[in-house]
Amino acid sequence: MRKWLAALVMAVLPALAQAGDSRLQSLDSLDAGRAWQAVGRLDIGGMGFCTGTLIAPDLVLTAAHCLYDKASKKRIDPTRIEFLAGWRNGRASAYRQVRRAVVHPDYIYDSAVSSERVRRDLALLQLQHPIRNTTVIPFDTATRPAAGDEVGVVSYARDRAEAPSLQEVCGVMARQQGILVMSCDVDFGSSGAPIFSFEGAAPRIVSVVSAKAEVRGDRVALGTELGEPLALLRAIMKAGRGYALAPAPDASRVVVGGTRHDTGAKFVRPGG
Repeated sequence: MRKWLAALVMAVLPALAQAGDSRLQSLDSLDAGRAWQAVGRLDIGGMGFCTGTLIAPDLVLTAAHCLYDKASKKRIDPTRIEFLAGWRNGRASAYRQVRRAVVHPDYIYDSAVSSERVRRDLALLQLQHPIRNTTVIPFDTATRPAAGDEVGVVSYARDRAEAPSLQEVCGVMARQQGILVMSCDVDFGSSGAPIFSFEGAAPRIVSVVSAKAEVRGDRVALGTELGEPLALLRAIMKAGRGYALAPAPDASRVVVGGTRHDTGAKFVRPGG
């Protein structure tokens, strides 16, 4: 599976040079970030962090691997996770603890990136209390984009942890077996970041960032198509299932790593 994923990235490499991607725009001011308040930072036990997005007053969409401790490979107690909606320069529009988490039932946490892991790398977090703030409006989701479509991403990252950044134009380079390969610029902390389609009256989420790949110095982002995986997570959440574990040790945190393959592609999770 890892060889297949690397081969897919290598196959779309020529498209990188043709992509008309926009640059990252910092959303560190109130005016710039106003439309993106439902995108927030997920603080994992006060140590690592990912990106999450409100898709209902009490539901946050993110990547499944954000909820695992790399060292122990165990799930992190969701009650140790806090969602900071619209986090910018030390303040958030809303602060909420997580009550419950639902991970794709076929997701298997592994330190290496594979096509199966990316395809199922999706999670829903239920907040302790809904966010009813009129400035924090949940985003809708949309059907899967096609290869060649333009998308955008809003994300936090290691070098921009205090305010999100927007890349309004990047491209879907390939779509195969439930995986999207995109030219979006992501980095550590971007795991779970929403990938938006800007077709229609308002942005809608079409994927979340699962991993990044570096091919000959060029970056691509990998994400899952939402469709059936998200519908399954919603059904599990509606049925009252999910998990909330006993408090994890203070040492638990999401750590990132990388593996270089013979193809020349280096896959790394942009999480925590």
